[in-house]
Amino acid sequence: MTLYINLAELLSDRIEQGLYRPGDRLPSVRALSIEHGVSLSTVQQAYRHLEDQGLATPRPKSGYFVPAARKMPALPKVSRMAQRPVDVSQWDQVLELISQQPGHEGMLQLSRGRPDIDSPTLKPLLRSLSRLSRRQDANSLTYGCIYGHLGMREQISRLMLDSGCNLSPQDIIVTTGCHEALSAAIRAVCQPGDIVAVDSPSFHGVMQALKGFGMKALELPTDPISGISLEALELALEQWPIKAIQLTPTCNNPQGYIMPDANKRALLALAQRYDVAIIEDDVYGDLAYSYPRPRTIKSYDEDGRVLLCSSFSKTLAPGLRIGWIAPGRYLEQVLHMKYMGTGSTAQLPQLALTEYLAAGHYEPHLRRMRAQYQRSRDVMIDWVSRYFPAGTRVSRPQGSFMLWIELEAGFDSQRLNRELLPHAIQVAPGSIFSAAGKYRNCLRINYAGKPTPQLEQAIRQVGECVAALLTEQQLVHSGEETSLTP
Repeated sequence: MTLYINLAELLSDRIEQGLYRPGDRLPSVRALSIEHGVSLSTVQQAYRHLEDQGLATPRPKSGYFVPAARKMPALPKVSRMAQRPVDVSQWDQVLELISQQPGHEGMLQLSRGRPDIDSPTLKPLLRSLSRLSRRQDANSLTYGCIYGHLGMREQISRLMLDSGCNLSPQDIIVTTGCHEALSAAIRAVCQPGDIVAVDSPSFHGVMQALKGFGMKALELPTDPISGISLEALELALEQWPIKAIQLTPTCNNPQGYIMPDANKRALLALAQRYDVAIIEDDVYGDLAYSYPRPRTIKSYDEDGRVLLCSSFSKTLAPGLRIGWIAPGRYLEQVLHMKYMGTGSTAQLPQLALTEYLAAGHYEPHLRRMRAQYQRSRDVMIDWVSRYFPAGTRVSRPQGSFMLWIELEAGFDSQRLNRELLPHAIQVAPGSIFSAAGKYRNCLRINYAGKPTPQLEQAIRQVGECVAALLTEQQLVHSGEETSLTP
């Protein structure tokens, strides 16, 4: 890592810790040069880097200052209770989203749930993969145990202690990504025609799994700060024969909230009272900005009704395709579903990842990425506030790297994507995060990458397209009203 990046990260950490507050003057270039024993040009580069990230503002003949606190945009509205369970739609839109190859024809994919895979903290993992490939060890080319490599499961059980879970390796099944874990969990506890209660908006992968298995989704009102409404959930459990509750309570996708611990315990109590399973997606849990990381619902589970699903796809790299599930009382059923799906998970990435975890590389990587994503979140919210039309509502992610944006009613985010195509930019339309295609006036964007002038220009372009479409919408609406006037 270059000297100026090191210095910039040190200053950004001090800003985040409150040592320098909004409006404060930052140390002079000369003072930092003497304090850290670096050249004046290195300090100037560090300050330019902070300026690009929105963490420092230059003033002529006065030096650099921490930007004044900006007024935050309003939060997205709480979603409404669905009247009834529905069949899931939107497959065509999801297929369009996932069919684009990364970097295809220069496309900037703000749409995908992809972490930053350019961090130097991933180099030990790449070295492990390379070393294992060169060994020509037949063990990496064979079918592995259907439960997963024992060393892998031992490392996962240690990691889960941070989330409050005391799991043994025998409680864990390694899967081909979290997607397989969620799919196996759904099939293990539900049958075609069953009803699954979900947070709303919700991860489109789960929606499409329900569609593929012939199940119905009941969308629950969800607060952008605290998660699903427990009152609405209780009413739904009284009214409908719900078989499972599926949600992402920690660093939610797409809204980024963390459900309070009291709500997690209350939700588990409701599930116990009505005897339903909970399928908990914790794939972003390790990316919470707060420390210690939040507890899982599984950590409160005493009767094995919570199926905890996660992976390294969001914390490390999606190409590893290493996930896991702790299915509790449903272990045999999940194991059968795993056998019917992929059988055993690929050995080589498990062996490399086990080495990476055992060597202690994971936690330093997480610390770096949490800090980066939190800084990127603040910059992205600032850019959206600056370049999107007034009245735009924006989520306040408490972890991960996804931003949920709500625009005026009637806005069409699918049309927005078509308008952005000539600019080689893609966002995730909000409708794919609903079983019934709600949230067409919303979109999700990824802020995993470090802020750059090119990224800022892309957000400006998205904002300009949004403004143009809203203006057109208003003109059409006013024209319709005029035509109806006698």
